[in-house]
Amino acid sequence: MEEMQYHWCNSMDNCEVPSKKVIEFKPPVYEQRYYFVKNLVNRHGLKKIADLGFGDATLLWMLKYHRCVQYLVGVDIAARPFEWGGGRLSPGVGGYIVPRELDLTITLYRGSAVQKDSRLCGFDLITCIELIEHLDSEDLAKFPEVVFGYFSPGMVVISTPNSEFNPLFPASTFRDPDHRFEWNRTQFQTWALDVAKLYNYSVEFTGVGDPPAGAEHVGYCTQIGVFQKNVAKATEWSISEPEEHVPEEHVYEVVYTTSYPSLQQSKYFRLTLSSESVKAVGLMKSRFLRGPRKREGNRVVPLGSCTPQFGLTEAQRAEIEQSPKPYSVGEKFYVPLERLIIYPKVNHLVAGSMEKLRTVLAEGLRLNGDQSAVQVELVHNNWNYK
Repeated sequence: MEEMQYHWCNSMDNCEVPSKKVIEFKPPVYEQRYYFVKNLVNRHGLKKIADLGFGDATLLWMLKYHRCVQYLVGVDIAARPFEWGGGRLSPGVGGYIVPRELDLTITLYRGSAVQKDSRLCGFDLITCIELIEHLDSEDLAKFPEVVFGYFSPGMVVISTPNSEFNPLFPASTFRDPDHRFEWNRTQFQTWALDVAKLYNYSVEFTGVGDPPAGAEHVGYCTQIGVFQKNVAKATEWSISEPEEHVPEEHVYEVVYTTSYPSLQQSKYFRLTLSSESVKAVGLMKSRFLRGPRKREGNRVVPLGSCTPQFGLTEAQRAEIEQSPKPYSVGEKFYVPLERLIIYPKVNHLVAGSMEKLRTVLAEGLRLNGDQSAVQVELVHNNWNYK
């Protein structure tokens, strides 16, 4: 829940009549707009998202941490290549140590929101955060046909200032000198409903930045329209009128692009699976060496549990304990793959497939002769046979 603070701003001549209160939103309204989009993406599991007028790319930076997101695009008419030689949109060291489960590509373009570029067609979501009020009348007229008609995403989020809130600010003129207009709620909703009807979308209205007590009638500081494509009707239309293939049309200039390491890439999948397997084997070997053991033929087996006590549920520990036990033969320590695959992280990576586990580990780790167990060196330390 946001918090607002109000301060009396006294005039320089100590006038007895106080000026208007300065409204401070906590968190700031711009952050609330970004969190609104972030929560929407998380709720719907959206994969392909484009932000028109990305500015300093804060929204894209926030969205890159969502597991579901696979493709992020930013378009801004003022984007410059030298500003994006790296920085917070690039994968950090941690991204290589713990790769994402899904691929992620981020691309920034220099271009206008009213230019058609086929690379933005068919996205799950296009966001226009505080954008339309910067468009002149000619560009505003083109905007719906380009975004809703040509790009035709599954969802569109448009935010714009609510002019009815402006009188609560010390200066009741436009909030930014670059704004061409600022609409009240009726104006925005009338425009949005007309656009939605024309391009087969539904639209719901909300906003961020609650008004102070006693001024609820003015509505949110920022008004938001959430448009969703009417899929059922679009499907009906596609049966009778097949959609023509959109020809390639590239007018935007790429100013930055990067791809993140992920488990979809074989190199990082092998490294991650091997790392998790080595970690599990190391924990078992450590408990094996510390606990009591006994000889069974040429093998040394544990008398007690070799299962780590932390990071597992009781049910997981019980299942692991019922699987074939690790053992040592001479200077070697062996962990059966049947036991290793029960460890949650390992199991998740191979989706329970023993064949996949065996095939991948054989490429990077040493397995025993029949490839039924991982083999590592054993350090003799305080042997305690029973």
